[in-house]
Amino acid sequence: MPRVKTGPTRRRRHKKMLKLAKGYVGGRRRLFRSAKETVMRAGNYAYAHRRLRKRDFRRLWIARINAAARMYGLNYSRLMGALRKAEITLNRKMLAEMAVSDPEGFKSVIEQAGLTAS
Repeated sequence: MPRVKTGPTRRRRHKKMLKLAKGYVGGRRRLFRSAKETVMRAGNYAYAHRRLRKRDFRRLWIARINAAARMYGLNYSRLMGALRKAEITLNRKMLAEMAVSDPEGFKSVIEQAGLTAS
């Protein structure tokens, strides 16, 4: 096997990693080993939190729907059960948006589900 030197390949690999470390402080930006460790850790957190964000938003929507439902003497569980029974297929994101920005629309959805909005 012929001898292979890694000069250009290593430089490209290092430059790619250092470019990803842009904005970090001190050696985490300038030194390859520190930069690589930091970028790898950041990538792991980014991957995990892309999944956690979906859970966080669902929790937020449920909390908003529950708060709005309680203004009409209901709770989240009963409201969602009634919506399912009435075959109203509004997702939680839209229900939460209605609860915040369009209370009258939310009230009409509750009434269509066969619940009394008092």
